[in-house]
Amino acid sequence: MTSLNEAALPELEGRLPIPSYDRHAVRTGIVHFGVGGFHRSHEAMFIDRLLNLGGSQDWGICGVGVLPSDASMHGVLTSQDGLYTLVLKGVEGAEDARIIGSITEYLFAPHDPAAVIRKLADPATRIVSLSITEGGYSINDSTGEFDPRTPDILHDLEPNTVPGSAFGLITAALAQRREQGAAPFTVMSCDNIQGNGDVARKALVSFARLKDPELAGWISETVAFPNSMVDRITPVTTDADRAAVDAAYGFSDAWPVIAEPFEQWVLEDKFPTGRPPLEDAGVQLVDDVEPYELMKLRLLNASHQVMSYLGYLAGHRYVHEVCTDPLFADFIAGYMEREATPTLRPVPGIDLHAYRNELIHRFSNPAVRDTLARQMVDASERIPKFVLPVVREQLRLGGPIDRAALVIAAWARFLEGTDENGEPIDLTDRRLGDLRAALRADHAEPGAFLNLTAVFGELGRNTRFAAAYRQAREALQRSGARTAVQDLTEPSIPTRSTS
Repeated sequence: MTSLNEAALPELEGRLPIPSYDRHAVRTGIVHFGVGGFHRSHEAMFIDRLLNLGGSQDWGICGVGVLPSDASMHGVLTSQDGLYTLVLKGVEGAEDARIIGSITEYLFAPHDPAAVIRKLADPATRIVSLSITEGGYSINDSTGEFDPRTPDILHDLEPNTVPGSAFGLITAALAQRREQGAAPFTVMSCDNIQGNGDVARKALVSFARLKDPELAGWISETVAFPNSMVDRITPVTTDADRAAVDAAYGFSDAWPVIAEPFEQWVLEDKFPTGRPPLEDAGVQLVDDVEPYELMKLRLLNASHQVMSYLGYLAGHRYVHEVCTDPLFADFIAGYMEREATPTLRPVPGIDLHAYRNELIHRFSNPAVRDTLARQMVDASERIPKFVLPVVREQLRLGGPIDRAALVIAAWARFLEGTDENGEPIDLTDRRLGDLRAALRADHAEPGAFLNLTAVFGELGRNTRFAAAYRQAREALQRSGARTAVQDLTEPSIPTRSTS
Protein backbone atom coordinates (compact mmCIF):
# COMPACT_ATOMS: atom_id res chain seq x y z
CA MET A 1 0.00 0.00 0.00
CA THR A 2 1.15 3.53 -0.77
CA SER A 3 2.65 5.37 2.21
CA LEU A 4 1.85 9.04 2.73
CA ASN A 5 4.69 11.37 1.75
CA GLU A 6 5.42 14.18 -0.69
CA ALA A 7 6.12 11.80 -3.58
CA ALA A 8 2.74 10.10 -3.12
CA LEU A 9 0.64 13.27 -3.43
CA PRO A 10 0.08 13.08 -7.22
CA GLU A 11 -1.26 9.54 -6.79
CA LEU A 12 -3.60 10.63 -3.96
CA GLU A 13 -5.07 13.60 -5.79
CA GLY A 14 -8.72 12.83 -6.50
CA ARG A 15 -9.14 10.53 -3.50
CA LEU A 16 -9.24 13.45 -1.06
CA PRO A 17 -8.09 17.09 -1.07
CA ILE A 18 -4.33 17.56 -1.00
CA PRO A 19 -2.28 20.77 -0.61
CA SER A 20 -2.84 22.99 -3.64
CA TYR A 21 0.31 25.01 -2.92
CA ASP A 22 3.96 24.31 -3.70
CA ARG A 23 5.27 23.08 -0.35
CA HIS A 24 8.87 23.55 -1.52
CA ALA A 25 8.19 27.29 -1.77
CA VAL A 26 6.86 27.54 1.81
CA ARG A 27 9.28 29.12 4.30
CA THR A 28 9.17 28.75 8.06
CA GLY A 29 7.67 31.69 9.92
CA ILE A 30 6.24 29.77 12.92
CA VAL A 31 8.08 27.41 15.25
CA HIS A 32 5.72 25.28 17.32
CA PHE A 33 6.51 23.35 20.51
CA GLY A 34 4.24 20.39 21.21
CA VAL A 35 3.14 18.85 17.92
CA GLY A 36 0.33 16.60 19.06
CA GLY A 37 -3.14 15.86 17.80
CA PHE A 38 -4.62 19.18 18.86
CA HIS A 39 -1.97 21.32 17.17
CA ARG A 40 -2.41 19.36 13.97
CA SER A 41 -6.22 19.61 14.06
CA HIS A 42 -6.17 23.32 14.90
CA GLU A 43 -3.29 25.77 14.31
CA ALA A 44 -1.63 23.69 11.58
CA MET A 45 -5.01 23.24 9.89
CA PHE A 46 -5.66 27.01 9.92
CA ILE A 47 -2.23 27.69 8.39
CA ASP A 48 -2.83 24.99 5.77
CA ARG A 49 -6.13 26.68 4.92
CA LEU A 50 -4.33 29.99 4.43
CA LEU A 51 -1.70 28.41 2.22
CA ASN A 52 -4.42 26.84 0.08
CA LEU A 53 -5.99 30.28 -0.35
CA GLY A 54 -2.74 31.48 -1.95
CA GLY A 55 0.03 33.63 -0.52
CA SER A 56 1.22 33.40 3.10
CA GLN A 57 4.17 31.31 1.91
CA ASP A 58 6.46 32.67 4.60
CA TRP A 59 4.28 31.26 7.39
CA GLY A 60 5.06 27.56 7.25
CA ILE A 61 5.45 25.66 10.53
CA CYS A 62 8.54 24.01 11.96
CA GLY A 63 7.51 21.59 14.70
CA VAL A 64 9.75 20.97 17.70
CA GLY A 65 9.71 18.05 20.11
CA VAL A 66 11.50 18.33 23.46
CA LEU A 67 10.28 15.22 25.31
CA PRO A 68 11.63 11.69 24.80
CA SER A 69 8.07 10.66 23.87
CA ASP A 70 8.21 13.11 20.95
CA ALA A 71 10.65 10.80 19.17
CA SER A 72 7.70 8.88 17.68
CA MET A 73 6.18 12.02 16.17
CA HIS A 74 9.61 13.00 14.85
CA GLY A 75 9.95 9.66 13.12
CA VAL A 76 6.49 9.74 11.58
CA LEU A 77 6.56 13.34 10.36
CA THR A 78 10.07 12.95 9.00
CA SER A 79 9.12 9.84 7.02
CA GLN A 80 5.91 11.51 5.79
CA ASP A 81 7.55 14.85 4.89
CA GLY A 82 5.37 16.55 7.53
CA LEU A 83 2.14 15.41 5.85
CA TYR A 84 -0.80 13.85 7.67
CA THR A 85 -4.51 13.22 7.22
CA LEU A 86 -7.07 15.27 9.13
CA VAL A 87 -10.43 13.47 9.37
CA LEU A 88 -13.43 15.40 10.70
CA LYS A 89 -16.30 13.25 11.96
CA GLY A 90 -19.77 14.71 12.52
CA VAL A 91 -22.55 13.55 14.84
CA GLU A 92 -24.70 12.35 11.92
CA GLY A 93 -21.90 10.21 10.50
CA ALA A 94 -20.61 12.67 7.91
CA GLU A 95 -16.86 12.50 7.34
CA ASP A 96 -14.53 15.02 5.74
CA ALA A 97 -10.84 14.26 5.21
CA ARG A 98 -7.92 16.11 3.67
CA ILE A 99 -4.12 16.05 3.65
CA ILE A 100 -2.52 18.86 5.69
CA GLY A 101 0.84 20.19 4.50
CA SER A 102 1.64 23.24 6.61
CA ILE A 103 4.27 21.49 8.77
CA THR A 104 7.32 21.60 6.52
CA GLU A 105 10.02 20.84 9.13
CA TYR A 106 10.31 18.94 12.40
CA LEU A 107 13.23 19.18 14.81
CA PHE A 108 13.80 16.83 17.74
CA ALA A 109 15.60 18.84 20.41
CA PRO A 110 17.20 15.89 22.29
CA HIS A 111 19.07 14.99 19.09
CA ASP A 112 20.15 18.49 18.09
CA PRO A 113 19.27 21.36 20.45
CA ALA A 114 21.60 23.69 18.55
CA ALA A 115 19.48 23.27 15.41
CA VAL A 116 16.38 24.28 17.36
CA ILE A 117 18.11 27.39 18.71
CA ARG A 118 19.30 28.33 15.22
CA LYS A 119 15.76 28.02 13.87
CA LEU A 120 14.37 30.13 16.72
CA ALA A 121 17.10 32.74 16.34
CA ASP A 122 16.53 33.06 12.58
CA PRO A 123 14.86 36.47 11.94
CA ALA A 124 12.43 34.68 9.58
CA THR A 125 10.86 33.07 12.67
CA ARG A 126 8.35 35.63 13.87
CA ILE A 127 5.98 33.49 15.96
CA VAL A 128 6.78 30.75 18.47
CA SER A 129 3.63 28.89 19.44
CA LEU A 130 3.09 26.46 22.31
CA SER A 131 0.85 23.48 22.99
CA ILE A 132 2.72 22.11 26.00
CA THR A 133 -0.32 21.23 28.19
CA GLU A 134 -1.66 22.98 31.25
CA GLY A 135 1.17 21.67 33.44
CA GLY A 136 3.95 22.56 31.05
CA TYR A 137 4.39 26.13 32.28
CA SER A 138 5.63 25.27 35.81
CA ILE A 139 3.22 27.73 37.41
CA ASN A 140 2.12 26.85 40.94
CA ASP A 141 -1.70 26.89 40.94
CA SER A 142 -1.95 27.90 44.59
CA THR A 143 0.49 30.85 44.37
CA GLY A 144 0.36 31.80 40.68
CA GLU A 145 4.16 31.96 40.67
CA PHE A 146 6.77 30.16 38.59
CA ASP A 147 7.78 26.92 40.30
CA PRO A 148 10.81 25.28 38.61
CA ARG A 149 10.18 21.76 39.81
CA THR A 150 10.51 19.57 36.73
CA PRO A 151 13.87 17.90 35.96
CA ASP A 152 14.20 19.51 32.52
CA ILE A 153 13.66 23.03 33.88
CA LEU A 154 15.99 22.42 36.81
CA HIS A 155 18.63 21.11 34.41
CA ASP A 156 18.34 24.15 32.14
CA LEU A 157 18.72 26.52 35.09
CA GLU A 158 22.14 25.11 35.89
CA PRO A 159 25.03 27.26 34.59
CA ASN A 160 26.70 26.38 31.28
CA THR A 161 24.19 23.71 30.30
CA VAL A 162 22.84 22.91 26.83
CA PRO A 163 19.11 23.69 27.09
CA GLY A 164 16.55 21.00 26.46
CA SER A 165 13.23 22.38 27.70
CA ALA A 166 10.96 24.63 25.67
CA PHE A 167 11.69 27.62 27.93
CA GLY A 168 15.42 26.92 27.97
CA LEU A 169 15.57 26.78 24.18
CA ILE A 170 13.39 29.87 23.73
CA THR A 171 15.44 31.86 26.23
CA ALA A 172 18.71 30.89 24.55
CA ALA A 173 17.36 31.93 21.14
CA LEU A 174 16.08 35.26 22.45
CA ALA A 175 19.50 35.92 23.94
CA GLN A 176 21.03 35.39 20.50
CA ARG A 177 18.48 37.65 18.82
CA ARG A 178 19.17 40.35 21.37
CA GLU A 179 22.92 40.08 20.78
CA GLN A 180 22.38 40.24 17.01
CA GLY A 181 20.06 43.26 17.26
CA ALA A 182 17.20 41.24 15.75
CA ALA A 183 13.60 41.84 16.82
CA PRO A 184 12.17 39.20 19.15
CA PHE A 185 9.50 36.79 17.99
CA THR A 186 5.99 36.70 19.44
CA VAL A 187 5.25 33.86 21.89
CA MET A 188 1.74 32.53 21.29
CA SER A 189 0.30 30.00 23.74
CA CYS A 190 -2.40 27.66 22.42
CA ASP A 191 -3.01 25.87 25.72
CA ASN A 192 -6.23 25.70 27.71
CA ILE A 193 -5.26 28.09 30.49
CA GLN A 194 -6.98 31.29 31.56
CA GLY A 195 -4.82 34.13 30.31
CA ASN A 196 -2.55 31.69 28.50
CA GLY A 197 -0.43 34.47 27.05
CA ASP A 198 -0.02 36.03 30.48
CA VAL A 199 0.94 32.62 31.90
CA ALA A 200 3.49 32.12 29.12
CA ARG A 201 4.95 35.56 29.91
CA LYS A 202 5.17 34.73 33.61
CA ALA A 203 6.89 31.41 32.93
CA LEU A 204 9.37 32.63 30.33
CA VAL A 205 10.35 35.86 32.08
CA SER A 206 10.68 34.05 35.42
CA PHE A 207 12.86 31.36 33.85
CA ALA A 208 15.02 33.95 32.11
CA ARG A 209 15.38 35.97 35.32
CA LEU A 210 16.93 32.95 37.02
CA LYS A 211 19.41 32.66 34.12
CA ASP A 212 20.09 36.30 33.22
CA PRO A 213 18.15 39.13 34.92
CA GLU A 214 19.12 41.66 32.26
CA LEU A 215 17.86 39.40 29.48
CA ALA A 216 14.64 38.84 31.44
CA GLY A 217 14.07 42.59 31.53
CA TRP A 218 14.52 42.81 27.76
CA ILE A 219 12.08 39.92 27.20
CA SER A 220 9.51 41.51 29.50
CA GLU A 221 9.74 44.83 27.64
CA THR A 222 9.89 43.62 24.04
CA VAL A 223 8.28 40.20 23.60
CA ALA A 224 4.52 40.02 22.90
CA PHE A 225 2.42 37.24 24.47
CA PRO A 226 -1.10 37.34 22.98
CA ASN A 227 -3.87 35.56 24.87
CA SER A 228 -6.06 33.15 22.96
CA MET A 229 -9.00 30.77 23.19
CA VAL A 230 -8.74 27.56 21.18
CA ASP A 231 -11.39 24.91 20.68
CA ARG A 232 -11.69 21.65 18.78
CA ILE A 233 -12.25 18.27 20.41
CA THR A 234 -9.41 16.03 19.24
CA PRO A 235 -9.13 12.54 20.74
CA VAL A 236 -6.00 10.42 20.78
CA THR A 237 -5.37 8.60 17.48
CA THR A 238 -5.93 4.84 17.70
CA ASP A 239 -4.87 1.88 15.56
CA ALA A 240 -8.51 1.63 14.47
CA ASP A 241 -8.28 5.22 13.16
CA ARG A 242 -5.16 4.34 11.18
CA ALA A 243 -6.84 1.27 9.72
CA ALA A 244 -9.95 3.28 8.80
CA VAL A 245 -7.88 5.83 6.87
CA ASP A 246 -6.04 3.03 5.09
CA ALA A 247 -9.33 1.35 4.11
CA ALA A 248 -11.19 4.50 3.09
CA TYR A 249 -8.48 6.24 1.07
CA GLY A 250 -6.08 3.53 0.01
CA PHE A 251 -2.85 4.78 1.60
CA SER A 252 -1.02 4.33 4.85
CA ASP A 253 -0.78 7.24 7.29
CA ALA A 254 1.12 6.35 10.46
CA TRP A 255 -0.44 9.15 12.49
CA PRO A 256 -3.68 10.65 11.15
CA VAL A 257 -5.70 13.08 13.27
CA ILE A 258 -9.39 12.56 14.06
CA ALA A 259 -11.42 15.55 15.24
CA GLU A 260 -14.90 17.00 15.40
CA PRO A 261 -16.02 19.47 12.70
CA PHE A 262 -16.38 22.36 15.18
CA GLU A 263 -13.48 24.83 15.26
CA GLN A 264 -12.88 28.09 17.08
CA TRP A 265 -9.85 30.28 17.64
CA VAL A 266 -10.18 33.68 19.29
CA LEU A 267 -6.87 35.55 19.42
CA GLU A 268 -5.58 38.89 20.66
CA ASP A 269 -4.12 40.87 17.77
CA LYS A 270 -0.69 41.51 19.36
CA PHE A 271 2.04 40.59 16.86
CA PRO A 272 4.66 43.36 16.61
CA THR A 273 6.79 41.50 14.04
CA GLY A 274 3.86 40.45 11.88
CA ARG A 275 1.44 37.56 11.57
CA PRO A 276 -0.32 35.61 8.85
CA PRO A 277 -3.77 36.92 7.77
CA LEU A 278 -5.46 34.50 10.14
CA GLU A 279 -8.82 36.25 9.85
CA ASP A 280 -8.97 35.02 6.24
CA ALA A 281 -8.91 31.46 7.57
CA GLY A 282 -11.69 31.99 10.11
CA VAL A 283 -9.75 33.09 13.20
CA GLN A 284 -11.46 35.79 15.28
CA LEU A 285 -9.00 38.59 16.10
CA VAL A 286 -10.09 40.64 19.13
CA ASP A 287 -8.77 43.19 21.62
CA ASP A 288 -9.92 41.23 24.70
CA VAL A 289 -9.99 37.41 24.72
CA GLU A 290 -10.93 36.97 28.38
CA PRO A 291 -14.74 36.67 28.01
CA TYR A 292 -14.29 33.98 25.35
CA GLU A 293 -11.62 32.05 27.21
CA LEU A 294 -13.58 32.07 30.47
CA MET A 295 -16.61 30.77 28.58
CA LYS A 296 -14.63 27.92 27.05
CA LEU A 297 -12.58 26.99 30.13
CA ARG A 298 -15.50 27.08 32.57
CA LEU A 299 -18.10 25.50 30.30
CA LEU A 300 -16.32 23.12 27.90
CA ASN A 301 -13.10 22.21 29.73
CA ALA A 302 -14.72 22.18 33.16
CA SER A 303 -17.56 20.00 31.82
CA HIS A 304 -15.00 17.41 30.72
CA GLN A 305 -13.93 17.19 34.36
CA VAL A 306 -17.52 17.26 35.58
CA MET A 307 -18.50 14.27 33.46
CA SER A 308 -15.35 12.19 33.64
CA TYR A 309 -14.93 10.94 37.23
CA LEU A 310 -18.61 10.42 37.93
CA GLY A 311 -19.17 8.85 34.53
CA TYR A 312 -16.13 6.58 34.82
CA LEU A 313 -17.08 5.38 38.31
CA ALA A 314 -20.55 4.52 36.97
CA GLY A 315 -19.06 2.42 34.16
CA HIS A 316 -18.89 4.78 31.17
CA ARG A 317 -15.64 5.00 29.20
CA TYR A 318 -16.40 7.46 26.39
CA VAL A 319 -17.54 11.08 26.42
CA HIS A 320 -20.48 10.35 24.10
CA GLU A 321 -21.68 7.55 26.41
CA VAL A 322 -21.91 9.94 29.36
CA CYS A 323 -23.56 12.71 27.37
CA THR A 324 -26.22 10.50 25.81
CA ASP A 325 -27.10 9.16 29.27
CA PRO A 326 -30.01 11.49 30.20
CA LEU A 327 -29.12 11.53 33.90
CA PHE A 328 -25.54 12.63 33.33
CA ALA A 329 -26.47 15.00 30.48
CA ASP A 330 -28.88 16.75 32.85
CA PHE A 331 -26.21 16.94 35.54
CA ILE A 332 -23.64 18.46 33.17
CA ALA A 333 -26.18 20.94 31.79
CA GLY A 334 -27.17 21.89 35.33
CA TYR A 335 -23.54 22.48 36.29
CA MET A 336 -23.00 24.72 33.28
CA GLU A 337 -26.19 26.71 33.82
CA ARG A 338 -26.30 27.06 37.59
CA GLU A 339 -22.67 27.03 38.72
CA ALA A 340 -20.42 27.98 35.80
CA THR A 341 -22.43 30.52 33.79
CA PRO A 342 -23.03 32.97 36.67
CA THR A 343 -19.25 33.37 36.97
CA LEU A 344 -18.84 34.55 33.35
CA ARG A 345 -18.69 38.00 31.82
CA PRO A 346 -20.94 38.81 28.83
CA VAL A 347 -19.40 37.27 25.71
CA PRO A 348 -19.79 39.46 22.59
CA GLY A 349 -21.76 37.72 19.87
CA ILE A 350 -22.42 34.54 21.90
CA ASP A 351 -25.77 33.23 23.14
CA LEU A 352 -24.64 31.29 26.21
CA HIS A 353 -27.83 29.19 26.35
CA ALA A 354 -27.27 28.07 22.75
CA TYR A 355 -23.55 27.55 23.43
CA ARG A 356 -24.31 25.22 26.36
CA ASN A 357 -26.76 23.20 24.29
CA GLU A 358 -24.22 23.01 21.47
CA LEU A 359 -21.60 21.66 23.88
CA ILE A 360 -23.84 18.77 24.94
CA HIS A 361 -24.52 18.11 21.25
CA ARG A 362 -20.78 18.10 20.48
CA PHE A 363 -19.99 15.90 23.47
CA SER A 364 -22.60 13.40 22.24
CA ASN A 365 -20.79 12.76 18.95
CA PRO A 366 -20.23 8.97 18.83
CA ALA A 367 -18.01 9.16 15.75
CA VAL A 368 -15.23 11.03 17.59
CA ARG A 369 -15.04 8.36 20.34
CA ASP A 370 -13.26 10.66 22.75
CA THR A 371 -12.29 8.78 25.90
CA LEU A 372 -12.90 9.87 29.46
CA ALA A 373 -9.38 8.63 30.22
CA ARG A 374 -7.91 11.39 28.01
CA GLN A 375 -9.73 14.05 30.03
CA MET A 376 -8.39 12.74 33.34
CA VAL A 377 -4.64 12.68 32.63
CA ASP A 378 -2.91 15.07 35.07
CA ALA A 379 -6.20 15.98 36.70
CA SER A 380 -4.28 17.82 39.42
CA GLU A 381 -3.36 20.37 36.73
CA ARG A 382 -6.78 20.50 35.05
CA ILE A 383 -9.13 20.73 38.01
CA PRO A 384 -7.40 23.79 39.54
CA LYS A 385 -7.62 25.60 36.19
CA PHE A 386 -11.11 24.62 35.06
CA VAL A 387 -13.29 23.77 38.08
CA LEU A 388 -11.84 25.47 41.14
CA PRO A 389 -12.05 29.02 39.70
CA VAL A 390 -15.82 28.48 39.44
CA VAL A 391 -15.92 27.31 43.05
CA ARG A 392 -13.99 30.36 44.25
CA GLU A 393 -16.23 32.76 42.34
CA GLN A 394 -19.43 31.08 43.53
CA LEU A 395 -18.20 31.19 47.11
CA ARG A 396 -17.64 34.92 46.64
CA LEU A 397 -21.11 35.32 45.12
CA GLY A 398 -22.85 33.04 47.61
CA GLY A 399 -23.98 30.81 44.75
CA PRO A 400 -24.34 27.03 44.45
CA ILE A 401 -21.30 24.72 44.61
CA ASP A 402 -22.92 21.32 45.19
CA ARG A 403 -22.20 19.88 41.75
CA ALA A 404 -18.57 21.03 41.79
CA ALA A 405 -18.13 19.55 45.27
CA LEU A 406 -19.50 16.23 44.01
CA VAL A 407 -17.01 16.31 41.15
CA ILE A 408 -14.10 16.80 43.58
CA ALA A 409 -15.43 14.00 45.76
CA ALA A 410 -15.73 11.75 42.70
CA TRP A 411 -12.13 12.56 41.78
CA ALA A 412 -11.03 11.52 45.27
CA ARG A 413 -13.03 8.29 44.93
CA PHE A 414 -11.52 7.74 41.46
CA LEU A 415 -8.02 8.03 42.93
CA GLU A 416 -8.71 4.91 45.01
CA GLY A 417 -7.91 3.02 41.81
CA THR A 418 -11.09 1.02 41.10
CA ASP A 419 -14.51 1.93 39.72
CA GLU A 420 -17.80 0.92 41.36
CA ASN A 421 -17.72 -2.44 39.59
CA GLY A 422 -14.29 -3.21 41.01
CA GLU A 423 -12.53 -2.65 37.69
CA PRO A 424 -8.99 -1.27 38.05
CA ILE A 425 -8.27 2.33 37.00
CA ASP A 426 -5.03 3.34 35.32
CA LEU A 427 -4.05 6.55 37.13
CA THR A 428 -1.79 9.05 35.37
CA ASP A 429 -0.91 12.21 37.27
CA ARG A 430 2.40 13.93 37.92
CA ARG A 431 1.29 14.50 41.54
CA LEU A 432 0.08 10.94 42.10
CA GLY A 433 2.23 10.37 45.20
CA ASP A 434 0.98 13.54 46.89
CA LEU A 435 -2.62 12.77 45.87
CA ARG A 436 -2.48 9.30 47.37
CA ALA A 437 -1.04 10.69 50.60
CA ALA A 438 -3.86 13.26 50.73
CA LEU A 439 -6.38 10.48 50.09
CA ARG A 440 -5.02 8.43 52.99
CA ALA A 441 -5.40 11.48 55.22
CA ASP A 442 -8.95 11.92 53.92
CA HIS A 443 -9.86 8.39 54.98
CA ALA A 444 -8.67 9.13 58.49
CA GLU A 445 -10.20 12.61 58.61
CA PRO A 446 -12.91 13.34 56.01
CA GLY A 447 -12.11 16.61 54.23
CA ALA A 448 -8.34 16.36 54.65
CA PHE A 449 -7.99 15.77 50.90
CA LEU A 450 -8.67 19.48 50.45
CA ASN A 451 -5.58 20.33 52.49
CA LEU A 452 -3.36 19.55 49.47
CA THR A 453 -2.49 23.20 48.91
CA ALA A 454 -0.62 22.58 45.64
CA VAL A 455 -4.04 21.75 44.16
CA PHE A 456 -6.64 23.50 46.31
CA GLY A 457 -4.75 26.49 47.66
CA GLU A 458 -6.82 28.12 50.38
CA LEU A 459 -10.07 26.34 49.50
CA GLY A 460 -9.44 23.61 52.06
CA ARG A 461 -9.90 26.20 54.78
CA ASN A 462 -13.29 27.34 53.45
CA THR A 463 -15.84 25.80 55.79
CA ARG A 464 -18.69 25.91 53.25
CA PHE A 465 -16.72 24.15 50.53
CA ALA A 466 -15.27 21.62 52.99
CA ALA A 467 -18.76 20.79 54.25
CA ALA A 468 -20.10 20.38 50.70
CA TYR A 469 -17.17 18.10 49.85
CA ARG A 470 -17.69 15.91 52.93
CA GLN A 471 -21.42 15.62 52.18
CA ALA A 472 -20.69 14.65 48.57
CA ARG A 473 -18.02 12.13 49.65
CA GLU A 474 -20.48 10.51 52.04
CA ALA A 475 -23.16 10.35 49.31
CA LEU A 476 -20.77 8.58 46.95
CA GLN A 477 -19.74 6.08 49.59
CA ARG A 478 -23.33 5.46 50.61
CA SER A 479 -25.08 5.12 47.27
CA GLY A 480 -22.63 5.42 44.36
CA ALA A 481 -22.20 7.87 41.51
CA ARG A 482 -25.53 7.49 39.72
CA THR A 483 -27.61 8.03 42.84
CA ALA A 484 -25.44 10.92 44.00
CA VAL A 485 -25.90 12.57 40.59
CA GLN A 486 -29.64 11.86 40.67
CA ASP A 487 -29.96 13.54 44.06
CA LEU A 488 -28.52 16.78 42.62
CA THR A 489 -30.29 16.70 39.25
CA GLU A 490 -33.42 18.70 38.62
CA PRO A 491 -35.61 17.47 35.74
CA SER A 492 -36.33 21.04 34.66
CA ILE A 493 -32.73 21.50 33.46
CA PRO A 494 -32.63 21.00 29.66
CA THR A 495 -30.45 18.09 28.53
CA ARG A 496 -29.15 18.72 25.05
CA SER A 497 -29.83 20.28 21.71
CA THR A 498 -31.76 18.15 19.26
CA SER A 499 -30.18 19.81 16.24
